[in-house]
Amino acid sequence: MKITIVGCGNMGLIFAHALLKYNIVSKENLFLVEKNEQRQQELMKLDIGQVTVTNDSKIANSDIYIIAVKPQDFEKVAAEIKSLLQSAKCIISIMAGVKISRIESLLNNKNIVRAMPNSPAELGMGMTGFTASSALPVEQIHKVENLLATTGRAVFFENEDLIDACTAISGSGPAYFFYIIKNMIEAGIKLGLDESTATILVKQTMLGSFHLMNSTDKSLDELIKAVASKGGTTEAALSSFNESQVGDNIQKGVVKARDRARELSK
Repeated sequence: MKITIVGCGNMGLIFAHALLKYNIVSKENLFLVEKNEQRQQELMKLDIGQVTVTNDSKIANSDIYIIAVKPQDFEKVAAEIKSLLQSAKCIISIMAGVKISRIESLLNNKNIVRAMPNSPAELGMGMTGFTASSALPVEQIHKVENLLATTGRAVFFENEDLIDACTAISGSGPAYFFYIIKNMIEAGIKLGLDESTATILVKQTMLGSFHLMNSTDKSLDELIKAVASKGGTTEAALSSFNESQVGDNIQKGVVKARDRARELSK
């Protein structure tokens, strides 16, 4: 298999490493398209693929193309690679907010997948939502799912509009958890703990809570109830959260993220 990654920033490199790790492609058949000369030198030192540029005929006839450039740079890049990608059997976009119809138009190709990975993909624990154009054969969709799964889990959406919801939940989601953890650590410091101790307490509590949630048949409400004894400390905190409408505001924030994703897609 021959794969070309157009745009080798953080996420492009994450996919390059994952594809090599799981033997999806060899270094000789992995092409890394990068225009910045300094970045080209950095990629060459990594020795993970063939570093090249947008107008290099060597990237023609790849089995899969992954477009990982910044959305605002896509139109210019598309003009440079369009002639080489017109006959491509599968083009995967991991650009936030760029709709399939726009990619089809700028690349003159209808075999498009639109995917939204998130940052834990760097550890192979990512969550990627993806959708595909109606022209893409089912067997190609299965191949794409296997490719995306090299960075974690992948979920297919028939309705492209749901990718914006995926962006708001899993794409932006890591930042929400980091935000909550940051504030719990700061609360611990205000209560007299040193930063190191507060960090250990919060991180291990988060890790243990995840594994407990992931290994039980209990609902989240049941898990909350199991910790929050009547009249106890947990109930006091949860009552404060409810009074401040923390849950409602988290949900409103996620909706705002979805709405912003829709704005960007226009």
